[in-house]
This record gives sequence, structure tokens and C-alpha cells, in this order.
Amino acid sequence: MLRKKIFACLLSLVAYSGWINSAYAIELDESTRTLPLDSSGTTIVFTPEQVKRGKRLFNNTCGTCHTGGITKTNPNVGLDPESLSLASPPRDNIESLIDYMKDPTSYDGAESIAEVHPSIKSADIFPKMRNLTDDDLFSIAGHILLQPKVAAEKWGGGKIYY
Repeated sequence: MLRKKIFACLLSLVAYSGWINSAYAIELDESTRTLPLDSSGTTIVFTPEQVKRGKRLFNNTCGTCHTGGITKTNPNVGLDPESLSLASPPRDNIESLIDYMKDPTSYDGAESIAEVHPSIKSADIFPKMRNLTDDDLFSIAGHILLQPKVAAEKWGGGKIYY
């Protein structure tokens, strides 16, 4: 009899915690998932699947150096919207981020940094880049641009957050 009561209590607790977790699950609405596609102002709405995929790919490929949108090798330049928009050329849209991931340049755009920054161009040096497709790069770029909408000032905020 005591076993049945304990089992019933545990079952109730599990059911209650499942309800609590589902009530607090973040669901991103369409306006949050709307991101700049190019420099002309065209936008695109990411699907929830693209959002999940972008997060996974970013964490596996870029997360070592860019945890939370910072740049461990150069803390002065992060992946926050302001830093991306002030780069030359601006990297504040999906197409420009994909271009950067294929052939990265210095912040001022003066020279290629493909030998020191993982990219498709330097996939022979950086094995994690070897199997990334254009769709993968698209998803990663979307993740980078989506995070400021989700994490606000934490994204690219530096040591005080991470």
C-alpha cells in the first residue's frame, strides 16, 4: 500500500514538472524569427527547425571561440549587432555573414584572415569547416542574428555574462 502511494506521488510530481516546463518553454514568434537577408533590407523568416539547427551548428562549429557572441581571441570585436554593423563591409545580414564564413577578412576589410579564422576557404586547416554546406552557413548566420533578439545585451556582452 505504501509503495502505491509513493508511486502515485512520484507520478504526480513528474506530471506537474512536465506541465511547468511546457508552460515556460520559449516559443519564438514570427517577428522574432524575421532576420535581415541582405544589405538592401530584404528579410526572411526562419523556421523553428532552422533556428534549432543554427544553434546546434553554431555551438559545434563556432562556440569554442564565440561563446555567447563574444570573440575570445579579440574581446573588442563581438557578434553583437553594433560590432557587426560597424565592420567593413557591414556583417549585419545573413548574406554578408555567409560571405565572411566562406572567406573572412579583418574588421576593416583590408585583408583576408582565412589562415587564422575558421572558414570554408581554410577548411584544410580547420576540419570543422570541411562538411558545412551553404544551408549550414545560412543557419549559423541566422543564429548569430537571432541571438540579440533572444538574449538581448547578454549576446556579445563579454565577461560579465560568460
